[in-house]
Amino acid sequence: MWQKLIEILNNLSTVYDELAKLGEKKRDALVAVDMDALSKILDQEQLIAAKIENLEKQRGSILLELSKNNPAINSNMKAEDFYKTAPTPFVKKQLLAVHKQLSQNVERTLKIRDNNQILAQSALNAVKFKLNQISGAFVEPTYGNKGAIVTHQKKFDYEA
Repeated sequence: MWQKLIEILNNLSTVYDELAKLGEKKRDALVAVDMDALSKILDQEQLIAAKIENLEKQRGSILLELSKNNPAINSNMKAEDFYKTAPTPFVKKQLLAVHKQLSQNVERTLKIRDNNQILAQSALNAVKFKLNQISGAFVEPTYGNKGAIVTHQKKFDYEA
């Protein structure tokens, strides 16, 4: 059972590494405004998210099974404390090593995700600005009783 847990944690680490690499490709697509590449990357991200969900379910099942067999294990334990309940020092060492690698990959993935969110938001703001500029819309610096006040200038004469 412990070896299965190590295997699942290794798989999770690998999948998060894949997600981080995909995030780097996503950054390049966002910078280049390559919508086709971005669409493909989003599809791949969905597949990876499904893998992560499946692995997390497996991990949860194994942890539940291990907790049934060992009364010293409870749901409030930190991972490092849980690993101390491993049957041998070798298994404990493996668990700590894979936990460290998984934590690093998750942290890297989250950092890349946060940077990509900033890039995507900046691109969206640029598009909104350009659309407002073209349409002649202007958001007033004050709010009315129904929110922001938007004024429109007529730039195109469609009846001409």
